[in-house]
Amino acid sequence: MSDEPRVDSRQYPERPIVGVGAVIVQGGKLLLVKRRYEPLAGRWSIPGGTLELGETLETGVAREMREETGLEIEVGPVIEVFDRIIFDADKRVRYHFVLVDYLCWPVGGVLRAGSDVDEAVMVDPASLDRFDLTEKAREVIARALEVAMVLEK
Repeated sequence: MSDEPRVDSRQYPERPIVGVGAVIVQGGKLLLVKRRYEPLAGRWSIPGGTLELGETLETGVAREMREETGLEIEVGPVIEVFDRIIFDADKRVRYHFVLVDYLCWPVGGVLRAGSDVDEAVMVDPASLDRFDLTEKAREVIARALEVAMVLEK
C-alpha cells in the first residue's frame, strides 16, 4: 500500500454520491475498520465505499468488502439508508454521500486490512465504547444486531 496521498474526487461533488456499507456479524462479534482516507480518516467505522457505475447495490457492497476486508460475504437486508453531509469552514458541502448499509455474514476469505483501511478487527459489541464510533455508526450497528438476532431465531 502506498503512503502517497490520493486525490479525493469525492470532495465538493456536484451531486450526492452513493455509498454502501456492511455490518458483518459472525459468532456474536462484528467487524470494524479503521478508515485510511477522508471522510473520517483515522476513525473506526463499519466498512464501506462508493458504488461504481453500472454496479448494483448488493454487488457493490460485496466488492467493497472483498477490497477492504478480504472477506467474501452473504449480503442480507438493508439496515439503514441515510445522508452523510460534511461541510467545510465556509459552509460549502465538502462531502455528500447517500449511504445504504446492509447486514452481512462472512462466507469465505481471510480477514485483513485492505485498500482503504488501516486495520480490520472482529469485536465484541460490548466493547464498542473503546472504538470512538460516530453516533450514526453506533445506531446502524445496534439496528443490525437487532435484525441479526431475529433472523438467527
